[in-house]
Amino acid sequence: MKKMIRVVLLVLCIVPAMSQLPSQDILALLEFKKGIKHDPTGFVLNSWNEESIDFNGCPSSWNGIMCNGGNVAGVVLDHLSLSADIDLNVFANLTKLVTLSISNNSITGKFPNKLGEMLSFLDISDNLFNSSLPPDIGKVNSLMNLSLAGNSFSGSIPDWISELSSLKSLDLSRNLFSGPIPPSITTLNNLVYLNLSMNGLTKKIPKGFQDMIALEVLDLHGNTLEGDFDLEFLLFTTSVHVDLSGNLLTSSNQDGKFLPGISDTVKYLNLSHNRLKGSLVSGGLLKFGSLVTMDLSYNQLSGELPSFNFAYVLQILKLSNNQFSGFIPNDLLKDDSLVLNELDLSGNNFTGPMSMIMPSTLKVLNLSNNHLTGELPLVTGGCTVLDLSNNNFEGSLTKLVKWANIEFLDLSQNRLTGSFPEVTSQFLRLNHLNLSHNSLNSTIPKVITMFPRLESLDLASNQFNGPFPNGLLSMPTLQELYINGNQLSGNIEFFPDNSLSNVSKIRVLDISRNQFGGEFPESFGLLSGVEVLDVSGNKFTGTLPESLTGLTSLVSLDVSGNHFTGPLLKNLSDNLTRFNASYNDFSGVVPENLRKFPESSFFPGNSNLQFPNPPAGPNSGNSTSGKKKPIKTVFKVLVIVACVIAVVILILLAVFIHYMRVSRRPVEVGTKDIRRHTVGGSGGATAVSSGDIRKGSSSEAITPEKIGVVGGGGGGGGGAVASFSPSKTSGFSYSPDSGDSYTVENLARLDVRSPDRLAGELYFLDDTVSFSPEELSRAPAEVLGRSSHGTSYRATLDNGLLLTVKWLREGVAKQRKDFAKEAKKFANIRHPNVVGLRGYYWGPTQHEKLILSDYISPGSLASFLYDRPGRKGPPLTWAQRLKIAVDISRGLNYLHFDRAIPHGNLKSTNILLDGQDLNARVADYCLHRLMTQAGTIEQILDAGVLGYRAPELAASKRPLPSFKSDIYAFGVILLELLTGKCAGDVVAGEGGGGVDLNDWVRLKVAEGRGADCFEAVLMTEMGTPAADKGMKEVLGIALRCLRPLSERPGIKTVYEDLSSI
Repeated sequence: MKKMIRVVLLVLCIVPAMSQLPSQDILALLEFKKGIKHDPTGFVLNSWNEESIDFNGCPSSWNGIMCNGGNVAGVVLDHLSLSADIDLNVFANLTKLVTLSISNNSITGKFPNKLGEMLSFLDISDNLFNSSLPPDIGKVNSLMNLSLAGNSFSGSIPDWISELSSLKSLDLSRNLFSGPIPPSITTLNNLVYLNLSMNGLTKKIPKGFQDMIALEVLDLHGNTLEGDFDLEFLLFTTSVHVDLSGNLLTSSNQDGKFLPGISDTVKYLNLSHNRLKGSLVSGGLLKFGSLVTMDLSYNQLSGELPSFNFAYVLQILKLSNNQFSGFIPNDLLKDDSLVLNELDLSGNNFTGPMSMIMPSTLKVLNLSNNHLTGELPLVTGGCTVLDLSNNNFEGSLTKLVKWANIEFLDLSQNRLTGSFPEVTSQFLRLNHLNLSHNSLNSTIPKVITMFPRLESLDLASNQFNGPFPNGLLSMPTLQELYINGNQLSGNIEFFPDNSLSNVSKIRVLDISRNQFGGEFPESFGLLSGVEVLDVSGNKFTGTLPESLTGLTSLVSLDVSGNHFTGPLLKNLSDNLTRFNASYNDFSGVVPENLRKFPESSFFPGNSNLQFPNPPAGPNSGNSTSGKKKPIKTVFKVLVIVACVIAVVILILLAVFIHYMRVSRRPVEVGTKDIRRHTVGGSGGATAVSSGDIRKGSSSEAITPEKIGVVGGGGGGGGGAVASFSPSKTSGFSYSPDSGDSYTVENLARLDVRSPDRLAGELYFLDDTVSFSPEELSRAPAEVLGRSSHGTSYRATLDNGLLLTVKWLREGVAKQRKDFAKEAKKFANIRHPNVVGLRGYYWGPTQHEKLILSDYISPGSLASFLYDRPGRKGPPLTWAQRLKIAVDISRGLNYLHFDRAIPHGNLKSTNILLDGQDLNARVADYCLHRLMTQAGTIEQILDAGVLGYRAPELAASKRPLPSFKSDIYAFGVILLELLTGKCAGDVVAGEGGGGVDLNDWVRLKVAEGRGADCFEAVLMTEMGTPAADKGMKEVLGIALRCLRPLSERPGIKTVYEDLSSI
């Protein structure tokens, strides 16, 4: 009996103690908390603590936790900027979990191998998750919402997705999924929302989507899906929103008809940016059903447009950049019964007149880049945005008197004549007016100064005459003024109102190529916000006013082609990225802050101007006076003979140096062994192994100006890496394409001190490669070259893997969180024309940032193309050049459409040729996404010096690379391929002056001598009709790429045009 009593007492003591232990749910949450590295709001770390535990099994007082009885039913931690590395499998222990939502954070980890059986809502979108999805997650019949969007998941879409029978919403967009869409996904009969956009999905769209009766939204845009578009899907689908844009879909209907009908349920249809062909005109009337928005732009559709009489609810219609022809249907522009709000028919072949625009609901109308004729329409209905540019409209502007409510008006590049009507009432809302490239004349009317909301005015390239329109600069809203290329004359006199600096908002002012004269007004200094000022090609005299030094926002200043005298201003804005003072009569010494610009910014002209220590570049040595003096024939002959002798001597000297380098044995420097040898045929590269480097004090900090070894390791997959960089004090500078040589004595002066051990973390962006930090730290580093953002090396690992290691210059990289978020977008980039990024290293100090990528040999396009000493191999054939052009465009197409990122630094030295076939691969892409704004601006400035910068980047205060700036740079590369010349070189003109490559080609083409641009070695191939035709077609494509921003084609169009040659 006593024993029984003791047992009972023991049980009574143990049970209360056990009830005080944390539940399984609490332990799972605490395990999740351990992985949180940063919680800026304290939402989790300040709330989830053991003191506030509810011992009933669920911590209901914790932020973001929802309870159901004694169990955790929901975890909601959205938009908290949490930084964490977690294992989502911990949530499998929450057996009653219904909702898990941790979107919009910076959480890394892997997808769980098992989900809770009661889980119905899972959202981990917009985080840093990567790797592929597991092959199986167990049986989950309750899951209704699954969102993995905005991460870096890769691999194929697993089949277990189709086993989620209760699923209503599936969002896998903005990831790196590849391969085909699994056909089994069409068996999800309860699915309402499906978004697989912005991935790398390929092959055909599986059949069966039209049978998914619950499906309302189908979004597959931004992939590389191909094959014939299934027209039956549009006829029988029950979906409301269908977006298949940005793919490679085709149409092969034999009758030539496209889009025979559309289901009554579809309200939004986007098939733009594909390869669809055919006509919209069918045997009967095209029924638009319930369609509200239809976008078929950027395809290859042709023929006339059908009638839109029965498009009762259609509000947005976009058919731009196709091959439609004929007249624009009357019901689109004259039928006021339509409810059309936006109509875009630009970039087609429409012809005929356009007498009036009647619909009162039509707000946005774009008919630019067609062949419309006749006079301007009499009325414009309810239009607020009207673009009729680049057509063949004729007559005067008198019709504008009856136009009302216009806010954006573009009539540029037509054949309009006469003067501007002196009426203001209809333009009280106008904020953008472009009348450039017409034949308008008379004086610029004062009525324009009375438009109260005008922000941008472009009257360039007309025949306006008379004095400068003073009142324009005092308009309180005007930001951009272009009156260049007219016949305006006289002195410029401002209103005597010193309040101009408080009123004017002018950012861009271009008065170039007129006939203005007299002294340059001091009052220009009152335009305190001006960023771009171009007064070139006028007749200004005297000195530049000191007031210009107060324009602190100025980034571009062009005063060339005038009669300015005296010294250049010393304290112009430090923000200047473009400056031109050539063809003037300046004297004195070029101020120090202007010496960063090439000599072409000062010469020809300015014979009395001195330029001490000009920057090294393609224009070096051209600082001769622009004033031409007669030269006797005998003297010319002597100069030519001397040049020939000098060239022969240089060739012999180069042969001798090459022989000495090949025959020389490695030289020892002290007790260390620093050797120079040729790597992959890319000229000399400095090889420095970690064993060659003498150690300094461990307390000394490593810098990018020293060569050193970063040792140590970090946890969590991190590690230490080897880092090498030449010292600035050594005078060492090397370009892989320059052919320059350096002796061992030069290398001996390199500062090679480094600390014994520094810890950092190594992150991989490619799951196919793996190596330890120790391997990388042992790898010998060979200098390849330098750029504005860092120094590149070739590293050879123990297993033979070759990597290019780019050491980012101090202060260039973004903060760690932003850097990591951007870097993950480059994960698992695999394309035959794009150099893959393998990973990056983040060190403990600002200057220890490395980017690892594949090493490509034998070298860059520049090293094969330019006819200079050190050119690799024989000149490229036309077939090789055309293949390279197609390769580059294919790589850019992948970056632009598959990855939705611009290259940002496209130039010939960043095009690497791989293997014996010289397969072209684009490199150094998207570095601006990893760099600060200052680093990006410096990169763009360098691109301008080299000739690859798009004009709009030069005019922007905070320039940012774009898809269209890539197109411009690619156009320059196409010219280099055709001419064999470097974009940064100044090409001698027939008149003795010099122009850049782009202008030189344009001048030749304008003179009807485009074939004279081609490199001499290609002339022998022009005898072949195919080659001759191909070269001329590529020249045409290049010139289209160099057009103004709004007229440049997209990369998909360029790629298709090049591939068809």
